[in-house]
Amino acid sequence: MTAMAVTGMSLSGVAMATNGMLASGYGMVANGMGGAATAMSEDAFGGANNPASMAFVGNRVDFGASLFSPRREATSGAFQTTEQSDSNYFVVPEFGYNRMLNPDLSLGVTVYGNGGMNANYAPLANGSNLLGGIGRLGVDLMQLVIAPTAAYKITPNHSFGVAPLLGYQRFKAEGLQAFGIDTNGSAPGGSNLGYDDAFGAGLRIGYMGKITPNLTVGAAYSTKVDMQKFKKYAGFFAEQGNLDLPENYDIGLAYKFTLDLTVALDYQRINYSGVAAIGNPSNAGNYGANNGAGFDWHDIDVWKMGAEYKYNKNWIMRAGWNHGDNPVQAADVTFNTIAPGVIKDHLTMGTTYLTATGGELTVSYVHGFENSLTGQSMLNPGTTDTIRMHQDILGVAYGWKM
Repeated sequence: MTAMAVTGMSLSGVAMATNGMLASGYGMVANGMGGAATAMSEDAFGGANNPASMAFVGNRVDFGASLFSPRREATSGAFQTTEQSDSNYFVVPEFGYNRMLNPDLSLGVTVYGNGGMNANYAPLANGSNLLGGIGRLGVDLMQLVIAPTAAYKITPNHSFGVAPLLGYQRFKAEGLQAFGIDTNGSAPGGSNLGYDDAFGAGLRIGYMGKITPNLTVGAAYSTKVDMQKFKKYAGFFAEQGNLDLPENYDIGLAYKFTLDLTVALDYQRINYSGVAAIGNPSNAGNYGANNGAGFDWHDIDVWKMGAEYKYNKNWIMRAGWNHGDNPVQAADVTFNTIAPGVIKDHLTMGTTYLTATGGELTVSYVHGFENSLTGQSMLNPGTTDTIRMHQDILGVAYGWKM
């Protein structure tokens, strides 16, 4: 029942864009440590990080929410103006549950917002917008994942886990008429057609091993989440409206330098090129075709590093850094005005307070440093366009062992 309640809350609108269109971290503990979680087992978010970790978590419940504030701005050479995107605040809930059926086998579930793309620009004074269309310009993509988990210890210090990924996404676009994308549904859809929904499924698998009392290693792999096609937007996304969640994998380690200090390091690879709607070049061809135009996002490498220090019996302190490549290419800046996922570096911090009743109140903060990208305008090749973004995320969660 709790998981369903969080699911319903999530439908209110999640619009994340940190490491491209994936979140920099899942769960408040990970968010405080730069997203490093592949070799950590402190909460019930293994379905989003590493399913194998759930075998070491024990009986546990976690729930929380983040206030996410992305600030996006675009400069149009064609129209000689700089505009800021509206819709600057989003609430992103999360939920995790884990139950040990016996000392070696656990079952659980993680519910999380995977990410998305969002930008919302008001019309210019002449009624057009930054991409030469009519009226308000923007897209709104929300993605939700429910991940049931099963993890098993093959030995006391080594576990494997699996998590089916049950995906839901919702999308709408406005103001893209200049790209030959219709506005009234009389042709295969693409703009000003309202929201459309799609469901899909994928799989995440993982391994965790406590190599020594001080060293833990982990690895996780997520298949592409194969989604249904957006029927309304068959004339926008490549492959007749097909927008899958990208394949990705992680490897990580956590080392306990002292009884109180642990440092974790993760490497993540996100394969955006495997999703045609995201990875195809923006000049590839007709929108909606199998080889049609996309956002031309390249595959990226992400490094996540965090430290956790147990200050005393009540307080745990965390800090971290997250650095990823920019998936957006300069040649595609104009079209990525509606998806400016250009941030590369994040500074994170967090803390957990252990209550007298055994509860854990965790707070995390993430700052995505501003980054910009400039390239030749698609609308007026003699000029340049620039997109830029910075963001802040403040999260609060409460968890307890059962």
